[in-house]
Amino acid sequence: MTRIAIVLAAGQGKRMKSKLYKVLHPVCGKPMVSHVLDAVKKASCERAVVIVGHGAEAVQAHLGDAAEYALQAEQLGTGHAVLQAKEQLGEVDGVAVVVCGDTPLVSAETLEALIALHEREGAAATIMTAELESPTGYGRLVRGANGEVLRIVEQKDCTAEEAAIREINTGTYCFDNRKLFAALAQVTNENAQGEYYLTDVIGILQRQGERISAYKTADPAEAIGVNDRVALAEAERLMRRRIAVKHQTNGVTIIDPEHTYIEADVTIGADTIVYPGTVLRGNTSIGENCVIGPSSDLTDTKIGDGSTVRQSVADQAVVGARCSVGPFAYLRPGTKLADQVKVGDFVELKNAVVGEGSKIPHLSYVGDATVGSNVNIGCGAITANYDGYNKSQTVIGDNAFIGSNANLIAPVTIGKGAYVVAGSTITQDVGDNDLAIARERQVNKEGYAEKIRARARAKKERDQ
Repeated sequence: MTRIAIVLAAGQGKRMKSKLYKVLHPVCGKPMVSHVLDAVKKASCERAVVIVGHGAEAVQAHLGDAAEYALQAEQLGTGHAVLQAKEQLGEVDGVAVVVCGDTPLVSAETLEALIALHEREGAAATIMTAELESPTGYGRLVRGANGEVLRIVEQKDCTAEEAAIREINTGTYCFDNRKLFAALAQVTNENAQGEYYLTDVIGILQRQGERISAYKTADPAEAIGVNDRVALAEAERLMRRRIAVKHQTNGVTIIDPEHTYIEADVTIGADTIVYPGTVLRGNTSIGENCVIGPSSDLTDTKIGDGSTVRQSVADQAVVGARCSVGPFAYLRPGTKLADQVKVGDFVELKNAVVGEGSKIPHLSYVGDATVGSNVNIGCGAITANYDGYNKSQTVIGDNAFIGSNANLIAPVTIGKGAYVVAGSTITQDVGDNDLAIARERQVNKEGYAEKIRARARAKKERDQ
C-alpha cells in the first residue's frame, strides 16, 4: 500500500518574534521541518508534500527537491491546509500521514508504529496521542469502555471529567487517503475562528460508521509543537538528550550529556570519549577510540580513529588517525592532516595539507601550504601566504626542519631534508638537503642601550 506524507508548514509563527520563517528555526543544527521530513521518509513514505504559505520561497529553497509543495495562500485552518494537496494526492490509494512541520521530535519509529496500527485495524483514521502530566491547552482524547475512540474535545469545551483526561491529541494523524479527501470536502468553517479544522474530519468519518483508532506514543516529547522561543529551547534540550542516548547506546562515552552539544547528523565511533563543553556540528564524523574535548568545537569535520582533539576548533577539516590536536588549535577549511600528525597549542592551519608524522607543536601559522611527511615546524614559524592581493603556496618537502620564528614568504619551496635556521626569512627556494640561513649578522654596540634610554627620557621631559 502506498504511503504518503503531508507536512503542514504554512503558519507564520508570529510568537517566534523572528524574521526567520518558523519551521526553518533549527533544532540541533537542522531546521524543524527537515527533522519532520527525515522522519516521514524513514517511515517509508514514498511521497511527501509540504504545505507552504508564509516564507514559501525560503522553505522551498532549503528543502529543494526533497519534497513536493502545495501553496496555502491564505491560512484558513489545518483542514484547509491539507486540502491544498488534493490536486497532487487526492486520487492516491494508500495511507496518508499528516504531521505538523513544527514538531521536530516526532520520530520515524513512532510514525512506523502509527501506520502499522492503522493498517492492522483497518481504520479510516488513526490519531497519534500522548499522555501528559499537565495536558492543559491540548485537545483531550475521549475513549469508550473498550478503549475505542469516541471523540476529541478541545480544552475550552471540556467538562470537568474530560479536563482530567491526560491523553491528548498530538496533531499527527494517519488516514485512508481517499477517505481523508472525501471528508475534507464536507468540512465547514462554521466556528468562532471561521477556519476549516482537520479534527472535524474525525467526526465526519465517525458519523459515516468508519473505524477511528488511536496510537499512544511512549515519548510525550513527540507531542511538542514549537510556537515560541521557550518551546524551541525545550525541543533543543530534549533532542540533545535523545541524540546523546543514541550515541551512548552505540558505545560512545559522553561524560556529561547536559553540557555536550551534538547535532543531529553527527556520527561517532565506539569507545570514543566526549568531554563537557564540546560542540559537534553539521556532518562531523568521528572515528573509534578518539578523545574529543573538553571544550572542542567541530563543524563538518572528519576525525580518524584514535585521534585526540582538546580545546580546539575545526571547520571543514580532515584529521587522520592517531593525530593529536590542541589544546587551542584552529583548523580552518581545507586543512587535511595525514595519520600521526601533531598540531599543538595556538597553531592555526588554513587550506594546508600536512603529511604523515609531521609536527607543528606551537605558536605557528601554516596557510595555503603542502607539508610533507616527518616535517618539524618550530615555534613561531609562519607561512606568509598573502601579499595583500593574492594567496600563494608554500611547499615543504619530506623530512625538512623549519626552525623557530622562521618566515616562509610564499610562493616558496623548501626541499626534502632541507634545514631552515631559526629566525630566517626565506624568500627563495631551498634545495633538497640544503641549509638556509637568512638573517642579519648580529652586531653589539657597547654601552649603546644607555644612550637610547637617555634619549627617551629627554624626549619625555620635552613633551611634558
